[in-house]
Amino acid sequence: MDLHDELPPAVSAQALLALAEGHHTRATRPLGVHECAGHLVKAYAIEAPGRTVTGPDTEEALRIAAGHLALGGLRGSLGLSVVLVHAGGDGDYVLVHTWIEGHMADLAVFTGPAGRPRELRPGRAGLAPCVWEAAVLSHERDAYSRHVLDGTGPLAGRLAAWGADTVEGELR
Repeated sequence: MDLHDELPPAVSAQALLALAEGHHTRATRPLGVHECAGHLVKAYAIEAPGRTVTGPDTEEALRIAAGHLALGGLRGSLGLSVVLVHAGGDGDYVLVHTWIEGHMADLAVFTGPAGRPRELRPGRAGLAPCVWEAAVLSHERDAYSRHVLDGTGPLAGRLAAWGADTVEGELR
């Protein structure tokens, strides 16, 4: 198949080009390292244009994360997690990404209406990170590998380096 002449039937050129036309940057900033349900949690804000992640939004996200992480041991948690607090264009999201046994990760996505963090609920089965969330998680995969898995020296130093290695700015 020559992609210059013909696309597979499932490829929606119209939908892809519409997404490309509306693609934009989103402000991203670290919100510190916290302890939630015995886990070290590195938190981030991701903000759509015109939206802001507030202190109460962060507090609610960490409360949600603590509830989810309380059962982390049953899912093989290694005690390290990343929480994304995303004030999106179509609603709010909290992602709890946890490193688990066997070089794997556990992901929980919570969704709700914009500006109403107490109404966040687990997302539908199969829901995965959006392009902006995936950019942060890609950085976090590299930070985890670089400092924790490939690092040297005592674990406390490796975890401090992991906690300090953040991404900030306008992400696409």
